[in-house]
Amino acid sequence: QVQLVESGGGLVQAGGSLRLSCAASGRTSSNYAMGWFRQAPGKEREFVVFINWSGGSTYYADSVKGRFTISRDNAKNTVYLQMNSLKPEDTAVYYCVAKSGVGHVGAALYDYWGQGTQVTVSS
Repeated sequence: QVQLVESGGGLVQAGGSLRLSCAASGRTSSNYAMGWFRQAPGKEREFVVFINWSGGSTYYADSVKGRFTISRDNAKNTVYLQMNSLKPEDTAVYYCVAKSGVGHVGAALYDYWGQGTQVTVSS
């Protein structure tokens, strides 16, 4: 079992930045891909980004490419999401996810989910 705890959400004005963190605990000795999904009110949960264990492979949704950057520190079992040039449409609950093996854009393939952290971008 892996437990994921997100932090760093909040309220920011459009054009601003936030940095989300996700700390993993439990069975973290295995190689896990980690990533982020988000869900806005009244909308389906959507893929944002994933990063594979080595950190050398990442994949971003088109909607965040060039604005968001994912990174990980395996020594700290932590993944980060730096979000720049935020837009009101980025407003959502952001969920940290993990799965064994390589990352994927499909939510159903992720075994572990955090509780979510709210990101609100005002216009």
